[in-house]
Amino acid sequence: MTDAMTEAQITAAKSAGWEIAEDGNGMSKSFKFKDFSEAWGFMSRAALWCEKLNHHPEWSNTYNRV
Repeated sequence: MTDAMTEAQITAAKSAGWEIAEDGNGMSKSFKFKDFSEAWGFMSRAALWCEKLNHHPEWSNTYNRV
């Protein structure tokens, strides 16, 4: 099994607002929320899904931005 994204997956990710790294080894997207609490809640919920998928992203949070 490969971890590489297909061209269709890359196209779908880009159309959903994700930026793909030039080397193809990463992707990023910024999220903005009403306040810190909403941003933290999003990260908490996302962390549960990430753990289930054994995916551990590099991410950051500053006030209402993730």
